[in-house]
Amino acid sequence: MCINHEPRERRSAWSHNNDVEEIRLRYCTGYSQEQFEVLSLPWLQPVLTCQTASGPIEDMEVEHVAPEGPDVAPVEEEPLFTNLDIFLFSLIVGLLIYWFLSRKKTEETIPEFKRLTPVVTPQRETSFIEKMKKTNRNMVVFYGSQTGTAEEFCGRLSKDAQRYGMRGMSADPEEYDMSELPRLAEIDNSLAVFCMATYGEGDPTDNAQDFYDWMQENDEDLKGVNFAVFGLGNKTYEHFNAMGKYTDKRLEELGGKRIYDLGMGDDDGNLEEDFVSWKEQFWPAVCEHFGVEATGDDTSIRQYELVVPTDINMNKVYTGEMGRLKSFETQKPPFDAKNPYLATVAVNRQLNQSGDRHLMHLELDISGSKIRYDSGDHVAVYPVNDVSIVNRIGQILDADLDTVISLNNLDEESNKKHPFPCPTTYRTALTHYLDITNPPRTNVLFELAQYATDPKDQDTLRKMASASPEGKGLYQSWVLDAQRNILAVLEDMPSLHPTIDHLCELLPRLQARYYSIASSGKVYPTMVSICAVVVEFQTSTGRTFKGVATNWLKNKVVVTDNGHKATVPMYVRKSQFRLPFKASNPVVMIGPGTGIAPFMGFLQERGWMKEQGKDVGETILYFGCRRRNEDFLYQQELEEFQKAGVLTQLNVAFSRDQEGKVYVQHLLKKNKEHLWKLIHTDNAHLYICGDARNMARDVQNTFYDIAEEVGGLTHTQAVAYIKKLMTKGRYSLDVWS
Repeated sequence: MCINHEPRERRSAWSHNNDVEEIRLRYCTGYSQEQFEVLSLPWLQPVLTCQTASGPIEDMEVEHVAPEGPDVAPVEEEPLFTNLDIFLFSLIVGLLIYWFLSRKKTEETIPEFKRLTPVVTPQRETSFIEKMKKTNRNMVVFYGSQTGTAEEFCGRLSKDAQRYGMRGMSADPEEYDMSELPRLAEIDNSLAVFCMATYGEGDPTDNAQDFYDWMQENDEDLKGVNFAVFGLGNKTYEHFNAMGKYTDKRLEELGGKRIYDLGMGDDDGNLEEDFVSWKEQFWPAVCEHFGVEATGDDTSIRQYELVVPTDINMNKVYTGEMGRLKSFETQKPPFDAKNPYLATVAVNRQLNQSGDRHLMHLELDISGSKIRYDSGDHVAVYPVNDVSIVNRIGQILDADLDTVISLNNLDEESNKKHPFPCPTTYRTALTHYLDITNPPRTNVLFELAQYATDPKDQDTLRKMASASPEGKGLYQSWVLDAQRNILAVLEDMPSLHPTIDHLCELLPRLQARYYSIASSGKVYPTMVSICAVVVEFQTSTGRTFKGVATNWLKNKVVVTDNGHKATVPMYVRKSQFRLPFKASNPVVMIGPGTGIAPFMGFLQERGWMKEQGKDVGETILYFGCRRRNEDFLYQQELEEFQKAGVLTQLNVAFSRDQEGKVYVQHLLKKNKEHLWKLIHTDNAHLYICGDARNMARDVQNTFYDIAEEVGGLTHTQAVAYIKKLMTKGRYSLDVWS
């Protein structure tokens, strides 16, 4: 409705004002501002000028301007719709009709093009209960694994099940809906086994995190659910087998029935022996509980079948990729364990001046990868096996290593279709995917025994795979203590000639190696630094044992002979090893040897914060090495940090520069009063990085002593005090054994 019927003559008197003209047109046509904006399209500009120079139209005040002067005569009121209104309305209707007809015509031409049939990707089964029912299984073995050992144990248990009247399947809890666990009671004579590794400071592994959360947050009734747990841990760590203990305890609290005692493997001792001993007692308990009998059949059970393709498309053959085919040729973020980034080696230099060891500093260029990291995080590196070992295995087994093969799971319902990416060649499998450097486990020896033509070799292999005291002792001395890898076993047992495909099926996967990052992501966002010592020593058999990852990295020259830059498949794993939120908190860092790595990142970041004008608290480092002139790592950088005021105090223990050995714990004891003040009064954060077996334990005992001697606490109170610091995140460990 028009609220201002102004005469045409009066309108022309102020038509020079575009703003007012726009308002008049809106009001006289009855259009809203949104409708009017449609009229302001370029093709209407010749008809209308609708620009407002004085702000939004809705904020303007409409002013009725009356002409002044005696000569102005009254005029007749204008009709409701002017010629302009009718013109505009007709134009809009015409355009709408044209648009509608042209749209319809376009739609009618679509069928002329060939329509693509959408490809529907089948969804993975998330119900392990339905899968067990469908495949007639009554035993499921879940694994919480960070380095692959728990997954390997899980596979061995599920494979052994048929020897004891059960039908098993292995399962990753991350791939299934674990809230269905109470439904296991629906399956007769069913059993759930859990092989649970403990990671970090008593934490679950990455793939078991959701299951751990479910156990904590739910009170489901597990009545009728039978279970057993084997934990994998290391006694040198504070929270030994925490995940295995919690799983065993919590399942019982929820009403589950434990059919055999919790097993606890110790990686600091002999994890393989612990597992074999546990399962030797576990299976008889299963037979007794379910009233079944062992078949007594000890023959080899193959899990995969060998397929040699006749029509080979080499573009579809894996050449070392961890997940997606050709992922090293076309890199796509995000980068993780299944999709590592191929970083170029920018720096590779030796850190020590002399001595019989090789300590190295590497810098990996991550420019353009979108990888972000913080000080204290870990870098995971996928190594490559020694080519000479690969070739020697092929020679002994008389195998063509360049044959393209695929090992396909005989269980078509299994989520794990292959033991490693297939199709590939034997050479690629032995070079990139299989662990051929570490001593083989007892199950591998047992399976290989059938291929020995000498009865004595057969008996020896089977004896080492048994749980008898004699067999355990023989495995410990002949395999573990002598550091015999699979090549050494084949060389020292000339009658042993397994098929190469079965050997590849049995060997465990080559795992990524983790290193504490020796740089700060804030200071060097496009570079990840590694500090490592090359592992190399003579074994009792006269062979040279070489650590697979460190020796491979050592030989990574920045530019190769053919002019290409050396590359390393890597990704970043987040850590809880973090600087305090408040920069003003004092920091005490204890890291002998390569344990200094994360503290180089800490110092870089504290220096960066100081440059930003932040109040940075005391920063104290306790470092230890053998001799000042031999392996004082990053000496120049540390002295520069100290000169710049970033490093408040540098304490170095040279263990072999004097008659009596001096270690970092001795220097801590010397400064006990100052340390106690920092801890007890100034809210200092303590960080320990390095050897878990001796150094970390000795340092912790030293802090107990300081709390007793300076703080006046009893030993029990001192232990509780340090544990409280750990709970609060003020006593952090990044250790290994």
